[in-house]
Amino acid sequence: MGGGAFILVLTVALAESVAPAGRKCQLNGVWRNDQDSVMEISMVRDNGDFQGQYLTRVTLAGGCAQISPLRGAQQQLGEEGWPTFAFTVRWDKFSNATTAFVGQCFVDAGGKETLSTTWLLREAVGSLEEDWKATRVGRNVFTRKRTSERKNLPNLS
Repeated sequence: MGGGAFILVLTVALAESVAPAGRKCQLNGVWRNDQDSVMEISMVRDNGDFQGQYLTRVTLAGGCAQISPLRGAQQQLGEEGWPTFAFTVRWDKFSNATTAFVGQCFVDAGGKETLSTTWLLREAVGSLEEDWKATRVGRNVFTRKRTSERKNLPNLS
C-alpha cells in the first residue's frame, strides 16, 4: 500500500473512532417504534430524570389505547455521547399492567438517532399459581419522529 493510501486509511479510522463523541444522542423529543407506537420524552433534567407520554398501538385487551404516563432516568452522558436509560409506562387507563424498558441511544454516521430497547411487561394475575404467565419480554427499536405537528400525542379513542 502506498504512503498516500495508508494516510487515507489511517485518517478514516481515526475519524470513525472519534465520531461518536461528535454525534451525541438526546432522548427528549418524539419517537416512533417498529410497532407504530409513539412516545414523547420531555426535557431530560440535569440529574438524568425524565418523564413523558406513551401512546401504544398494541394492547393486551384489544381495546382502544390511550396516552399513558412514562417516567425514567438516563445515565449521565460520558465522552461517548450514547446514553443508557430506563423508563416505565403505567397502562392504568386501559390495562392492569406496567412495562419497564431499558435501552441505549445510538446515532449512525448519517445522523439517524435510534433507541434500542428491551422491555418487560407485567400483567396482574389473580393468584400465585398464575404468576408464571404474568410477565412478557420483548424488544423495540425507536427512531426519532421529525414532525412539525403539535407536540402532544393524539388520542386513539
